[in-house]
Amino acid sequence: MASSAKVTLFEDIFDVTALNPDGKKFDSVNRLAATGTTYDCDLLLDLNCQIYSVKKNEKITLVLASTLNLDGSPDDHFSYNSSESNMPSLADTYDYVMHGRVFQIDYKKDGTVVIAASFGGLFLRL
Repeated sequence: MASSAKVTLFEDIFDVTALNPDGKKFDSVNRLAATGTTYDCDLLLDLNCQIYSVKKNEKITLVLASTLNLDGSPDDHFSYNSSESNMPSLADTYDYVMHGRVFQIDYKKDGTVVIAASFGGLFLRL
């Protein structure tokens, strides 16, 4: 099997510290706050809680990748359907996969980098 190392941009295990820290806004979405265990970073992430349930104090692995194709070839950038391909993909090793766009990268004066992404309306801030 091919390695995912060539497509992985960031990976860490996060401790979930809070669910819906500002209150629940949508029935099918939980916003979780989490802290990285390897890197000193904070995560705010929206998840479809009808598909994937996460509880406070659980650990989750977050991977940001440039493509799901293990050979590094680009995705079609429109959708992902696992039933359309017989080839192994990065998605095969995870329970929950989101496809989206990084829309903002802020470089702070203290050296902190803040990344924001959208996954069809679901939000990530790292």
